[in-house]
Amino acid sequence: MDTDGLFSLAPPDVRSAAPAGVDPAGFAAPAADAPLPVRMRPASLDELVGQEHLLAPGAPLRQLVTGSSPMSVILWGPPGTGKTTIAHLVAHATDRKFVAMSALTAGVKDVRAVIDTARRERRYGGPPTVLFIDEVHRFSKTQQDSLLAAVEDRTVTLLAATTENPYFSVISPLLSRCVLLTLQALDSDDVRGLIRRAITDERGLGGAVTLSGEAEDHLVRLASGDVRKALTALEAAAGSALAQGAKEIDLATAERAVDVAAVRYDRDGDAHYDVTSAFIKSMRGSDPDAALHYLARMLVAGEDPRFIARRIVIFASEDVGMADPQALLVATAAAEAVQLIGLPEAQLNLAQAVVHMATAPKSNSVTTALGAAMADVRAGRGGPVPPHLRDAHYSGSRGLGHGRGYRYPHDDPRGVVRQQYAPDDLVGTDYYRPTDHGAERAVGERVPRLRRIVRGLGPVTSGVTRSVTASAGTADRAAGGARAEDASQSSADSVSGGIADSPGVVTESVAPAAAEGDGKRTDDNGLSAGEEQP
Repeated sequence: MDTDGLFSLAPPDVRSAAPAGVDPAGFAAPAADAPLPVRMRPASLDELVGQEHLLAPGAPLRQLVTGSSPMSVILWGPPGTGKTTIAHLVAHATDRKFVAMSALTAGVKDVRAVIDTARRERRYGGPPTVLFIDEVHRFSKTQQDSLLAAVEDRTVTLLAATTENPYFSVISPLLSRCVLLTLQALDSDDVRGLIRRAITDERGLGGAVTLSGEAEDHLVRLASGDVRKALTALEAAAGSALAQGAKEIDLATAERAVDVAAVRYDRDGDAHYDVTSAFIKSMRGSDPDAALHYLARMLVAGEDPRFIARRIVIFASEDVGMADPQALLVATAAAEAVQLIGLPEAQLNLAQAVVHMATAPKSNSVTTALGAAMADVRAGRGGPVPPHLRDAHYSGSRGLGHGRGYRYPHDDPRGVVRQQYAPDDLVGTDYYRPTDHGAERAVGERVPRLRRIVRGLGPVTSGVTRSVTASAGTADRAAGGARAEDASQSSADSVSGGIADSPGVVTESVAPAAAEGDGKRTDDNGLSAGEEQP
């Protein structure tokens, strides 16, 4: 009998049997035949790489490992970023009792048994208990509720690890009692350094084999920031090489060992630009099969899915545009899915968006219209805003004539009125030239009628329409105001396109030609101006 711990019949050094799913002794030292990722776990905090934002002096992670602060912590990050490694460091760095538990096998009964044991040991003056729960997001709400009181009064110091967003997978009361530390995926340099350490370190391969540069690049790409995956593949490749009597792991051996062919793709080199360019041009050329191939190459090579999603969103307006306005919604939904779900599942969302873009009707009228308008602005064309369009809400604006004579379109039964909107220098200038592709055909029929009403023109005739195209190549050249007559554009073309005015009205339409470069680092290779490199 235990009367509230006052008169216990059990001596202080007697411990209860460990509940199921619990390791009361902490993490044991790895055996000689343990997997390479286990043997290569950092032995100290200084060996931990890739989480510099958490390793500053006095940072919560250092306090947790050294035991200088008994705060409860939730570690959130993708696989292979060091969550379990940090638990090992905590287990061996201080004299605290360390209990490890997996949410996959433990239940409420096991959690309460650990807490009861920790509470009794505190009464006897024993060491504090650190409770490590791996995959805590798999705990139900009831199981997480069972931790609240013990974490609140620090009966146990909770160290929990999760790969899922804790704001969705961990109950708010438990989250508010813990410090949330976000671990970032390791970059290529971090993974490369750990691979090289494993090759030479006595805990790893001890120099038994060497690694060629191509094989190393392949393992780094294959890992996609998961160092556990990289070291597992390295161990398999080393075993394959040694079995063949070889002392070097070459690319062919690395490919055979993990059964994944090396993808010729360098995220910082020519292959990146070439594949991206082919991806964009395949969608533009309405070839969904080729576009899916290049999407697969980027995904298998470890390209950032956010970069791919950005390219699809840009393409939806640049190359599909008004021919299928739904394309932009599909593209932005895919980009949102990448952020919310992540890989590997989000690759399906990207594939759906790619198929939609490739099979949609195409129109670059939005692109050419904006390019023409920006070329005019850079060339100094425009002038002041017409007085009747200026802001008339502030005191004194009416005295300046602002808003005087403005006609409210909603007062007209048609919803459109005759009124000058463009600056004086640009009256009668057409930028937007709809195609007859897809949904834009209806827009192309509507735009000429709208222009006739707004500009107060007569019915459509075969009047002369002058169409000006930006000189070969780029909006930058057009930005200087240079204009070249496009002899291939006739008045008949303008009429058939739905843009024609009454006789005597001259309409200028500036449409910069698409740049056709070598597919690298140009506006046509899938990297628009201002788009960041991955």
